[in-house]
Amino acid sequence: MSSLRRLYDDLRSICVAVVYPPGEDRDILLDQLKRIGCRLKVIWPFPAAPPTGCDVIFFQVSQELQDSTSWCASAVEATLIALSDYESPTTLKLLLDTSAHGVLTRPFRSSGVLSTLVLARSSRGYQERLQSKVSKLEETIKSRRQIEKAVRMLAETQSLTEAKAYEHMRTRATTLRVTVAEVALMVVEAHEAMEKLGLGRLREGGSGS
Repeated sequence: MSSLRRLYDDLRSICVAVVYPPGEDRDILLDQLKRIGCRLKVIWPFPAAPPTGCDVIFFQVSQELQDSTSWCASAVEATLIALSDYESPTTLKLLLDTSAHGVLTRPFRSSGVLSTLVLARSSRGYQERLQSKVSKLEETIKSRRQIEKAVRMLAETQSLTEAKAYEHMRTRATTLRVTVAEVALMVVEAHEAMEKLGLGRLREGGSGS
């Protein structure tokens, strides 16, 4: 019950934009969103770019979406829920291009709005967590490659074993209160700067401790 209460409290706090032409279908959608307790923005005609300052955007899948990269989940901070009039190949292609988190197909019914809203918000949250993990993994791999490169440079230019070179960087990181990856970046940038200046490689005795 507490999780359900949190869910409803969350929905009552969000701002929802509805980008759809006037008519019975829009009225059904707006009435249900009002019952849920969402704060509403009604937008028409179709804007060139998604509205800002919204948590969720219900939008009509229309020809205005063609060749538009702004109406895509990866480019919008809000949860995107598509409102589809037809299921033609063209419409499905436009829908796929948006990577929407959810979809409602005409005729709209009040009974499907809440579940679509909840699942779409959950889907976006999952995607964000997944992307965060991917970004951290990419950064870890990048840092590891940087460290390996710096180790090889130190080993070659300072006549050290790779184990000794890494230990040196780890010691310097502790002294400077930075990460080993940051020390590795210093080593690589210093080495590349010397090369660009035509001074050759760093010579033995420059490792310091």
